[in-house]
Amino acid sequence: MSDTQQAISTAIITHEGRVLMVRRREAEGKLLWAFPGGGIEAGESPEEAAVREVAEEVSLDVEPTAVLGDRVHPQTGRHMTYVACSVVAGEAVVADEEELAEVAWLEHGQIPEYVPWGLFDKVQAHLDEVLPQA
Repeated sequence: MSDTQQAISTAIITHEGRVLMVRRREAEGKLLWAFPGGGIEAGESPEEAAVREVAEEVSLDVEPTAVLGDRVHPQTGRHMTYVACSVVAGEAVVADEEELAEVAWLEHGQIPEYVPWGLFDKVQAHLDEVLPQA
């Protein structure tokens, strides 16, 4: 697979009633704020890739709890797998300063401010279920 075809694993990390999002240094299409994640390496499962990418990008130790679904992303054309994760240890910080500019823990009602075109329906359904709503 060429890099443009590389499958992506994205971690949907919820902790203490919030979900973690990261702001990329450079937008990918319209995408500036996203969930932590990155390319799935050869021999790696989406869950393993999500755990590794989270550690590399934001210095959190997470464990996968469920694969929420996958799709071809409408903005990037890349194959995406979305993995629900819970925090095992650590505090989210910008660890990969080349890729990331900021991290934010968002409450349910804040998500549309960061992702105005909406989330993948399976991710939204998961967050609707696990995050408190005002």
